[in-house]
Amino acid sequence: MKILVVNNHGQYNHRIQRTLHYLKIPSRIIPNSTSLEKINEKESAGIILGGGPSLERVGNCFKYVKELDLPILGICLGHQIIAHAYGGEVGAAGIESYAKIEINIKDDDDIFKGLGDSMKVWASHKDEVKKLPEGFKILADSPICAIEAMKHEKKPLYGIQFHPEVYHTEKGPQLLENFYNVCKVALK
Repeated sequence: MKILVVNNHGQYNHRIQRTLHYLKIPSRIIPNSTSLEKINEKESAGIILGGGPSLERVGNCFKYVKELDLPILGICLGHQIIAHAYGGEVGAAGIESYAKIEINIKDDDDIFKGLGDSMKVWASHKDEVKKLPEGFKILADSPICAIEAMKHEKKPLYGIQFHPEVYHTEKGPQLLENFYNVCKVALK
């Protein structure tokens, strides 16, 4: 069973897939125009919604997060897609940056399990989730962003503003392995 990395036309989608490969997590990149039927045919373990330039170019991603019964991790734009699909608000960041920041882990839940109370991450803050969607909880925040990470309270839907796939994010590989563990549990 593979993790499908949804390409939203962002520069890091191939890096996400390569990092999964290094971690020996089976994965494959798919275009964001892939139908729900094709995804179900692929017997996917889970989905990672990769980054990209804007919410206007996300293809079928809103359908994925609302209609698929699979664990989903949204990274950067993927995080914003999940928030938007469930009625949250996305807008320009208060402090626009592309740099290493420290996030505070408020709830270690599934994807932050064993990672400690904080971690240094590489984050892109041009746009961000401004208002948490109903039915979600905040997993992490930072001095420049109130919603660095979130999770649906009942479904395995996770969103993170930062990039776990890059070298500069401490414990990024462990976060991706934790997500893969969520996927394996969901398959049982």
